[in-house]
Amino acid sequence: MTKTMGHRDWRWQALWWHHFFLLWNIIHGQTRYSIPEELERGSLVGNLAKDLGLGLSDIFDRKLRVASEAGERYFSVDAGKGELVVNDRIDREALCGQSASCVLPLQVVAENPLQLHRIEVEIRDVNDNSPTFLKSDHVIEISESTVAGVRFPLEMAEDPDVGNNGLKTYRLSKDDCFILKVKEIENGRKIPELVLNKSLDREKRASHSLVLTAMDGGNPVKTGISKITINVLDINDNVPQFEKNFYKIAIQENSANGSFVITTKATDMDEGLNGEIEYCFGVHTPPSVLSLFHIDAAAGDIYLKQSLDFETQASYRIDVSAKDKGFPKMEGHCTVQVDVLDVNDNAPEILLTSKSASVPEDSSSGTVVALLSIRDLDSGDNAKVSLQLPKGSPFSLKPSFSNNYAMVTNGPLDRERISEFKIEITATDSGSPPLSSTRIIPVSITDINDSPPYFSQPSYNVYLKENMVPGSILYSVSASDLDSGENAKLSYSILDSKVQDVSVSSYVYINSDNGSIYSMHSFDYEKLKVFQIQVQAKDQGSPPLSSSATVHVFILDQNDNAPAVIYPSSAALGSLSHQRMPRSAKAGHLVTKVTAVDADSGHNAWISYRLAEATDASLFTVNQYTGEVRTKRAVSEQDDSSQRLLIEIKDDGEPVQSATATVSILLEDALHEPILDHRHKVPEPSRKTGRITLYLILSLASVSVLSLVTFLILAVKCIRTSRGSGSCCMRRSDCDDYKNPNRNLQIQLNTDGPIKYVEVLGGDMMSQSQSFRSCMSPMSEYSDFTLIKPSSTTDFKEVISVLDASLPDSTWTFESQQVSYKRSIFK
Repeated sequence: MTKTMGHRDWRWQALWWHHFFLLWNIIHGQTRYSIPEELERGSLVGNLAKDLGLGLSDIFDRKLRVASEAGERYFSVDAGKGELVVNDRIDREALCGQSASCVLPLQVVAENPLQLHRIEVEIRDVNDNSPTFLKSDHVIEISESTVAGVRFPLEMAEDPDVGNNGLKTYRLSKDDCFILKVKEIENGRKIPELVLNKSLDREKRASHSLVLTAMDGGNPVKTGISKITINVLDINDNVPQFEKNFYKIAIQENSANGSFVITTKATDMDEGLNGEIEYCFGVHTPPSVLSLFHIDAAAGDIYLKQSLDFETQASYRIDVSAKDKGFPKMEGHCTVQVDVLDVNDNAPEILLTSKSASVPEDSSSGTVVALLSIRDLDSGDNAKVSLQLPKGSPFSLKPSFSNNYAMVTNGPLDRERISEFKIEITATDSGSPPLSSTRIIPVSITDINDSPPYFSQPSYNVYLKENMVPGSILYSVSASDLDSGENAKLSYSILDSKVQDVSVSSYVYINSDNGSIYSMHSFDYEKLKVFQIQVQAKDQGSPPLSSSATVHVFILDQNDNAPAVIYPSSAALGSLSHQRMPRSAKAGHLVTKVTAVDADSGHNAWISYRLAEATDASLFTVNQYTGEVRTKRAVSEQDDSSQRLLIEIKDDGEPVQSATATVSILLEDALHEPILDHRHKVPEPSRKTGRITLYLILSLASVSVLSLVTFLILAVKCIRTSRGSGSCCMRRSDCDDYKNPNRNLQIQLNTDGPIKYVEVLGGDMMSQSQSFRSCMSPMSEYSDFTLIKPSSTTDFKEVISVLDASLPDSTWTFESQQVSYKRSIFK
């Protein structure tokens, strides 16, 4: 490798040329290398470190690299040696075609600080291509009357190599009737012509087989062959003659499809069919020309079939043949050259030379953000390009050399206001009309950790079924951070709190990466109905920032408890309950009442009774809802004195849970103490407890009357104000657990947490409890309820009507053994 800067010793320079075949020059600050094509991957091009004045440590530290599109594919920088090496196979013909000079411009970028160096690599041709013909076999028909000296143009061979390696000459196999002449045209191109050396005699020899060989000037010489078959014909002896042997025309590349190009004209001295001429393109016309041009067979006019492109090919040579209709057909030939004129049909391109990088928001003015270059495939003024940035942009463009620019900052940056800029650069050429293109260059601004995480909502409501499998996922919370990078990476944790005097961490745990909350064990609705979890999200900034959200967990009841018999007490304990009944009992006589409770809630706690087995099923009946055992008919003398009943108690859950109670009834002729109907009578108090019982009755009566009056006042007030405010008459501040002393009404009010819940129960041990519940959505402004004592189906309708009027904008549910009504409103 040699370097020419001023005058050098030619002997020393020739010695380096012999050993390395590499040449580079620095002309006006540009470095130039020369290498042959088809070098192996990793072959040396030049020592960039030495030629650019960089040390080996600078190569790695400043990330010296090839940045241009074509250069990055074919060349790379060896960071260990600072050498420019071949990165991929280089085919000069693919890059530069038939151009005499093939120079590949490279852009080499060094960072810290950003610098751009222009490198030119000349690709020298080697003889790696043989001459080729478009067709390997050709048939030419020649009349035997053709006079000696007539020339027949043959297909030209193509050799992608240039210079001495290109096509040099042709050679024809020996034949007494034909010789080969090579005609040289402009640009040094050579056209082989077959010349008839002496007259043909079809009767002696009907065909001639020739071999045309094309040879290049390389060392060693490479060749290509084409077989030519000459069929000798007779009769038609006049060849059509064109007015010109060579036509030339120029046409703009934006000419429309179907545009007229030129007219070719030929004449034939023969008469009749032998003088009628048809025009066509020569048999050796390449497909690229046939796809662009069309010739009128009768008139010889040439038209455009498709639009032209100056940037693809600037000139076309078309062989035109004129054939008569005689036998054999005679044909004449001419050449048409079509030059394509450039128009401004290519918009300029903006190429990003450097890789996008983030810029700190405290960067000073003039900091280099990106390097870019401009390219326009047009020529002349059509290729002159100017750049423009949007008004108010915090960046500006600083020109360097040869359509290369640096984008720099020209003002302060603020990431909290704009975290990323998408700079739209507009490139406009000087053509008429001018064309333009735009490119968006993203510029990200780095920040500091100044934004705490925030959850998608301040609190979450989670509803879980009891008895779920430990380790099941309860919910996934999600938080976000306006910062980026490490400052936006979040970890989740649960803040310590107590649930029933036990740390919440013993109930649940959280995945610190994704915020998924899992159960530690199974939950029991009957023991725990609701609890809260405080979830914290913390980023990884310095210092770290955090925020928290509340997760309200509501346990939903499942039918996991069977009904439990509480009356008769002996049946509740699992033994046989003995009852007595007089034989004089009539139909409808109350024998006893079976009472059961269910630890579940809602439908799971609705209980029904059924007579499963009986000594005489025709004698007794069990009320489905109350559990009362009554006679279906009067007792007769034929009935057994001992009757046994098996009563099944079932809830309304899924799956159904059930229990049984066994009642033994003894029929007697007379009873000294008949069974009382507990719905209307109470046991006679003893002397010791009579006075206390009297006081209790008076107290209960007073409280019941007072409660009734209070409820009536509240109901009237609620009805009057419900339409305007949607509130009810009992506020949770008045009482959280209120029980009406009246044995027919019990109220349970729960206002803990975001859900408001009220349950009203009516009844006693001897008459089936009736109940309704009202649940208010946390969207209500007040936790107020209107409660009405239900005693019949009519009362249930009144309760629903009052609830509907009192809570027009709330979600509530009314439930009883006879009626189930629910109204849900979602906002």
